[in-house]
Amino acid sequence: MADADYHVSKIGELSKRAQESSGLEMAGPGGDLWTHADGGNTARLYRVTRQGDLLQALDLEPLQNIDWEDLAQDDNHQLYVGDFGNNHNKRRNLRIFRLSGPTWQQVDTITFSYPDQHDFPPAKARRNFDCEAFYYYQDSLYLFTKNRSPTLWTKQYVLPARPGHYVARLSDSLLLPTRVTAADISPDGRRVALLGVDCAYQFERLPGRPLFDGLKSRLRLPKAGQAEALVYINDYDFIFSNEKGKLFQATRRNADRP
Repeated sequence: MADADYHVSKIGELSKRAQESSGLEMAGPGGDLWTHADGGNTARLYRVTRQGDLLQALDLEPLQNIDWEDLAQDDNHQLYVGDFGNNHNKRRNLRIFRLSGPTWQQVDTITFSYPDQHDFPPAKARRNFDCEAFYYYQDSLYLFTKNRSPTLWTKQYVLPARPGHYVARLSDSLLLPTRVTAADISPDGRRVALLGVDCAYQFERLPGRPLFDGLKSRLRLPKAGQAEALVYINDYDFIFSNEKGKLFQATRRNADRP
């Protein structure tokens, strides 16, 4: 696997009110970001600058944050909140909230289960039903597991991006030397980034082919705490955060870049 030619720099630190950030998404054309806290915290979104300064705190009660893990956004600027963290692999109430309206006041819910999970929890060697990463693409949501077993296989599941209850479709899997904590797709749909504990992996999407068939590159991340959230800011560059609330930007160096 090739090493990605990127420069990584620290660009800010999240406001203390937005600590424990576990998801990132773009908040309009101005370059601001949406983020949220990890499971067990208040059901709230935070709008922050790219430097981490708090602009807005938006309560979403009566929603409950059982274990919010990631954010995604569709072509109509609807926001998806992944309440599918499942550390112990025993949840039966996995769900994704779809938010719309000027202040996200309209909420629809997608509930789902995994087709290959039959025990809650399964044996420790089969605990691959935690999820902290997803993205939206062409009316579907693509989810990636955080494997809690020793094998580190990451599975990709697909769901319709509309309200209802579904059995997710298992579509691909890949052995990665890390546990996946976030995912995003570039605005042009050509690249997918999976964030790991200390690396980010990029995949070039090939038309009509499984995602993991694409060319892969790896970006080693600064040793400054476990990486937690990631969002593309253009077709090449992305911002990511870590468990300590630090914000970093990864900028592509490639001379062929437009």
